[in-house]
Amino acid sequence: MARNQNQLLIPQARAALEQLKYEVAQELGIQLPADGYYGHMTTRDMGSIGGSITRRLVQLAEQQISGTR
Repeated sequence: MARNQNQLLIPQARAALEQLKYEVAQELGIQLPADGYYGHMTTRDMGSIGGSITRRLVQLAEQQISGTR
């Protein structure tokens, strides 16, 4: 069984990332399981969610960087 060893630099960000995951899944029309068990989710769906989250986070970072320069 795999263990998630990723640690957030800012632990308070966990709730925001969870909310973002549900928002992205809803936008993509993917139903996330209510019980939190993702074992029945397809790799394609989970990859789509993760890729969209990454794109959005990169876009937010680029906006912050361009606003400070």
